[in-house]
Amino acid sequence: MTTLKIKDLHVEVDGKEILKGVNAQISEGETVALLGPNGHGKSTLLNVIMGHPRYIITKGSLYLDDVDITEMTTDERARAGLFLALQNPAEVPGVINSDFLRAAVNATSEEKISTYKFYKVLDNATKELKMPFDLATRSLNEGFSGGEKKRNEILQLLLLKPKIAMLDEIDSGLDVDAINVVADSINKQKKEGRGFLVISHYARLFDLIKPTRAIVMINGRIALDGGPELIKRIDQTGYEFIKTEYGIEIEKEDANMNTVSIGSCAVKETIK
Repeated sequence: MTTLKIKDLHVEVDGKEILKGVNAQISEGETVALLGPNGHGKSTLLNVIMGHPRYIITKGSLYLDDVDITEMTTDERARAGLFLALQNPAEVPGVINSDFLRAAVNATSEEKISTYKFYKVLDNATKELKMPFDLATRSLNEGFSGGEKKRNEILQLLLLKPKIAMLDEIDSGLDVDAINVVADSINKQKKEGRGFLVISHYARLFDLIKPTRAIVMINGRIALDGGPELIKRIDQTGYEFIKTEYGIEIEKEDANMNTVSIGSCAVKETIK
């Protein structure tokens, strides 16, 4: 069983410390919700795990199956079995989506996939995600709607078959039907043993994919690591109980940050 271990991770961006000693563990077969107010290090953590060069590790280490991956490049981590679906996927004019996807599959596989087999797999994957196949013939994410970009990230996940997948607000910008499609795909992959670390501010997604654990990040550290009941409590009451019950002051720019629940956004109101 593949396990990602994060040990005493300290990270800074542009000279400012964002992660201040993160310790966590995620294994294949788990679906872990990563919660916390905005600006407290969730997206930073995922980017660091994937090897984004902007984020500087000043202390600590990352292990995958007891192999130190701290100094590995992003492509090496992808080949080792990690995947990150981006919150804001970039548009890449001139790079055809299908060419990019096939190159990614070949880069992470021991054997090169034939053109015929690749397009057969691609056709099945787009049908599963209810995506128009012609998106594969367009430039990568160029002119895609927000929802199309997010589905394209899940399409990459389906094709690459990583051991542990990290999803950074994959449901933002999706309507109710699209969220259901994405959740169905995640649940199908869970049955295959894939591990997930998922950031979302929408309780709807967590209701659909049913995480096995929940991790709460506060002030660049893991404040709580517990069962899925944490998701419901935070959605109903916000983060104030972390201060009153655990004595953790929540550093924030917004005076109302610690009363914001998971789903206090326009999307949840639409779902209602």
